[in-house]
Amino acid sequence: MTAMVPVATKKEFVRWFLKRYKLKRRECVWILNYLLSHEQILQNVHFTDEAHYCPRAMIISTTKSESIPFRFYKGNLMTADAEKSFHDLRLHEDEKMYIQLNFPNNHSCPHYASVREENPFLPSYLQVSEVDRKTAERLVEESIAAMTKETLMKGINEALDTNDKERFLALSTLLNESKVKGNL
Repeated sequence: MTAMVPVATKKEFVRWFLKRYKLKRRECVWILNYLLSHEQILQNVHFTDEAHYCPRAMIISTTKSESIPFRFYKGNLMTADAEKSFHDLRLHEDEKMYIQLNFPNNHSCPHYASVREENPFLPSYLQVSEVDRKTAERLVEESIAAMTKETLMKGINEALDTNDKERFLALSTLLNESKVKGNL
């Protein structure tokens, strides 16, 4: 698992989340508010993906999500009863709890990324390998370089079309510097 997320960061995220989204089950609002007032429990909470693989987990969804409204997993038990999960949360505050939040664009949300941790229980066939991660990073870098070059070339062509010598020189310098640095 990645480094522990500070409780203060988790609190800030939960407050942000509750202000921004409406949940499919009102009990989920109670659970998240309860976490805000109990730092010991929040310390053992880990926001993650694919929480159903974890030994003790909750899945909570917003009204704008296509996902199930709520699920609680503990060992081989699975229930949609949010009150049972709330009681379990209170009775076992020293045990780790993994929470998956389903809301629109959650994977591109910087607020969620600040608290989301890797799921240590995710089966290996679902995990991203180091080779795949490096390949993805390389593709992103190549895409950024291609877009940057395309934007500079378009700007240079527009400068030529409008006889804007200053803009042409500035953009040409940027393009040449990027090529020298190996960015393009």
